[in-house]
Amino acid sequence: MARGTARQHEMAVRSAIGAAGSRILRQLLTESLLLSFTGTLLGVLLGYILLNVIVNWLPAFSFPHEAAIKMNLPVLLFSVGLALLTGIGFGIAPALQSSRPDIAQVMQSSTRKMTAGVKGRRMHTTLIAGQMALTLLLLASAGAAMQAFVRMMHIDLGYDPHHVMSVGIPVHDNTYTTWQARATYFDQLKQKIAAMPEVVSAGISTNATPPENGWEQRFEISGKPSAEQQRAALNFISPEYFSVLHIPLLQGRIFDQTETGRGDRVAVISKTMAQRYFPNGDAVGSQFRVPELKGEPPFQLSVPESDSWIRIVGVVGDARDDGLSKPIKPEFYVPYTVMMPVWTQVLVRTHKDPLTVLHSIRQQIQTVDRDQQVFKPTRSLEEWIANQQEYAREHMIAFLFALFGLLALGLAAAGLYSVVSYTVAQRTGEFGIRMALGAMREDVVLMVFRSAAFSVGSGVLAGLLLALALGRLLASWIEGSARNPAVLLGVSALLIVTSGLACLMPARRASSVDPMEALRYE
Repeated sequence: MARGTARQHEMAVRSAIGAAGSRILRQLLTESLLLSFTGTLLGVLLGYILLNVIVNWLPAFSFPHEAAIKMNLPVLLFSVGLALLTGIGFGIAPALQSSRPDIAQVMQSSTRKMTAGVKGRRMHTTLIAGQMALTLLLLASAGAAMQAFVRMMHIDLGYDPHHVMSVGIPVHDNTYTTWQARATYFDQLKQKIAAMPEVVSAGISTNATPPENGWEQRFEISGKPSAEQQRAALNFISPEYFSVLHIPLLQGRIFDQTETGRGDRVAVISKTMAQRYFPNGDAVGSQFRVPELKGEPPFQLSVPESDSWIRIVGVVGDARDDGLSKPIKPEFYVPYTVMMPVWTQVLVRTHKDPLTVLHSIRQQIQTVDRDQQVFKPTRSLEEWIANQQEYAREHMIAFLFALFGLLALGLAAAGLYSVVSYTVAQRTGEFGIRMALGAMREDVVLMVFRSAAFSVGSGVLAGLLLALALGRLLASWIEGSARNPAVLLGVSALLIVTSGLACLMPARRASSVDPMEALRYE
């Protein structure tokens, strides 16, 4: 629009030599539509390219594998129509104005107005302020989304996932069909892996691999009335499990290898379970039983009377084992030999990236059973966490909001730059006269910045009001708050600095005007 206004002299010349108003209108609309059509085409191509990128960002199990995620045709057509209508709408305003120029006024000796018209300045100020407001709203949303994602990245997990991976061991059918054979086989695999020089420690976890693990079961506490709502996550592990994940022991002890080898009915419970069901601090020494803890040969082999009373020997710290955003659930851990399914997992902590030693681990496993395979895909715990739906969702939302915010920031800076450049071009003669009368370069620079200050200031203020008003709506999309004072202050400062940089080049150009050249400019 600023460019169209700046071409009034050109349009006046065309009208003076016989061009009809409709001809000028068609020319300007053609130029505008060419720009919008080109942008629309590039946007559609970019949309199809980025679709695959976004699909790859989605959590691994967030949608069925047979689902076809593709471009939505009605949304695509709506976007294309909106882009083309935008070109027509914003191209027609200066086109209509330029197609009916006041030839007598524009073609007089000055050929250009000394300053921009009041009506034009008001329109430019309003549009820039509106663009600044919407940009600040997007930036505030992006800041809140990134803040929520960073908070999720630093959430206290209760365990250390770094340099740890889970190696799945699926046992072949009709092999290790007795309790003793299966227990011995799993123990041999663990010892072989733990003896490797690259390995710090290794432990067995048939169903206790974070960030989502455990078998939620109803349980009964000895000496207390049973309640249907008494439920906790049951985990089958070896004693090394806690040292592999760096989960601290808070009270009592951890069952040892001898107890595990016999399949003793002993357990370690989590801090949350101790506080919820043993508020008097008498958890250690108490007993509980899980009625559903029964084997199903040959798939699940259990010790005799596995559903009988289990004695608590220790309390460990809480681990976030039910996703990343849900409250911590009560858990109890029993020796993996109490009930063994046809497959298990070996948690391995290494000195370096665990996946780099996966090949060596496979070789060690095959020294115990040459036909044994490793479950695929094998991932580190950090990868398992990154594939969590909450993590991937917050990551994608933070990235998209940041991308949209930066695009809006670039558009706002370009729009402000164009208007300020247009204003400087319109006031070239004025600046020359001022400098000829003694104005300093600094004075001219300040004049240019002051001309944009109202647009930027009013836009920032309107954007802050929008962010505060729409905070509750935005909260349905992002976990963070767009009303956070630190976020609002930060994005406001970013928008003001970017606006200042957009005004800097036109301001420097205005201050470098040669007074004599400016006076001859018209």
